[in-house]
Amino acid sequence: MIRRGPHYRPGRSLVTGASSGIGAEFARALAARGSDLVLVARREERLTALAEELEQKHGIRCRTVAWDLSEKSSGRRLRELVPERIDLVVNNAGFAVQGPFADGDADDFERLVAVDIRAVVDICSAFLPDMIDRRDGTIVNVASTTAFQPVPSLAVYAAAKAFVLSFSQSLWYESAKNGVRVFALNPGPTRTEFFDVIGDSAAATGTYQTPNEVVDTAMRALDARRSRPQVISGRRNTVQAIAAGLVPARILLPALARMLH
Repeated sequence: MIRRGPHYRPGRSLVTGASSGIGAEFARALAARGSDLVLVARREERLTALAEELEQKHGIRCRTVAWDLSEKSSGRRLRELVPERIDLVVNNAGFAVQGPFADGDADDFERLVAVDIRAVVDICSAFLPDMIDRRDGTIVNVASTTAFQPVPSLAVYAAAKAFVLSFSQSLWYESAKNGVRVFALNPGPTRTEFFDVIGDSAAATGTYQTPNEVVDTAMRALDARRSRPQVISGRRNTVQAIAAGLVPARILLPALARMLH
């Protein structure tokens, strides 16, 4: 059962990339609202510790699935592992590869595309039809402010997030007539392990926020009566994302490249 209105509360939520950062913060926010959880990530120990924390603190039921979303047919296989009703899916798992594309490793790019694009499509394909059939449910696909412009040294990641944004906007329109909400959440740079890995220079495409601030933006969007195809977290990030679409690429890209090095 989903309660809508000022305090959205899904009966059961599935969150990918839930072992840290934005995903773990989503889990905490949803558990605080009484939602049972299915937490998905590769790091089983972290998932178990988070599940125990949330069950003890909020009295909810929390299941963990240690799973590598880079594997083929990840959505279908995840659905087989989680056959119960899911009211909210948060596609948060993702990672980036930074540096000049020509210097990159093809295996790293392949895994990035598998996790950041293919897994998002697979999971939506696995869970959205049931939501459509019962005319109820929500999917949040975590994109990024990098989706709004090409980003030198983050070429594959930015393109992947542009795909997630476009894909989510299309699903928003297709699903709305069936009572299902789909939207893209676009964080800017966020204080998580993600930037510990790729470095602070990648923050040139936005203004830093905490995971809590990003998830607060998402929860406000979930609480809103009017569904929107996308949400950008942070006023400065919103302004920068809009402005990026107004600047010619021949001017924007050299400026971004200078900031990223």
